[in-house]
Amino acid sequence: MITEASWLEPAAAGLLGLLIGSFLNVLVYRLPKMMERQWERECAELTGPAQAPAEQVFSLWAPRSRCPHCEAPIAWHHNIPVVSYVLLRGKCHHCHGHIRLRYPAVEMASACLFAFAGHRWGISLAGAAWCTFCAALLALALIDWDTTLLPDDIVLPLLWLGLISAQLQWTQVLLANALWGAVGGYLFLWSVYWLFKLATGKEGMGYGDFKLLACLGAWFGWQSLIPITLLSSIIGAMVGLALKMSGGLRPGNYIPFGPFLAGAGFVCMVFGADGVQQGLGL
Repeated sequence: MITEASWLEPAAAGLLGLLIGSFLNVLVYRLPKMMERQWERECAELTGPAQAPAEQVFSLWAPRSRCPHCEAPIAWHHNIPVVSYVLLRGKCHHCHGHIRLRYPAVEMASACLFAFAGHRWGISLAGAAWCTFCAALLALALIDWDTTLLPDDIVLPLLWLGLISAQLQWTQVLLANALWGAVGGYLFLWSVYWLFKLATGKEGMGYGDFKLLACLGAWFGWQSLIPITLLSSIIGAMVGLALKMSGGLRPGNYIPFGPFLAGAGFVCMVFGADGVQQGLGL
């Protein structure tokens, strides 16, 4: 029997997830560009230009969201998560250019993840921590897929939150296991990176992948590292094969590993590290 209390917390968390998902769309687009601008400023300072050109303010909050086609500002009532996309039939109100389906998809994914966290942990500090985990991991997966970047501004706070959550018993992982999960996660992929580079002379992954696996180790404990790595490798290989057969690989035939690590992290959140391990027959 479904009671009011049983659905109220997931519904409230899901509604919050819709709003956060709308913000994640902004974050995923703007944060890499903000990083690029920061690198350009640093390079300009090193080369010592006579006068730095004036820059338009560009942050997570300004300028206002605009249509990618006509650059018309998007009014607030045209920016309601999912609802506006449906009412506008996936088109800009001004120029009727098509808006990517990805935007409402991210909002819905965020809502579902938040609703699950609300169902599992309720409206509590533990629930808030897991909602933060969901939002950060979803953003990292999308940013890495788009740009092959895993920003420290998201990864490192997520790692610290995992250790803090273990200490406060929000993750049912002992602090010692979380600590060694973070250490082991980083060192494991760091070792794979250097073995591959010494053997082939090429870089098989980035340092952001080391840090992301360290994050997942902090949230799920060192026991989860093998299941997470194996699951993400299997999914990554399947997606890579599908893209190769369909001709969808990018120039250089590379596929970022971060989205698959993130996907494995979500699977562990839903089924638990032990459930994933049993599912893989380990």
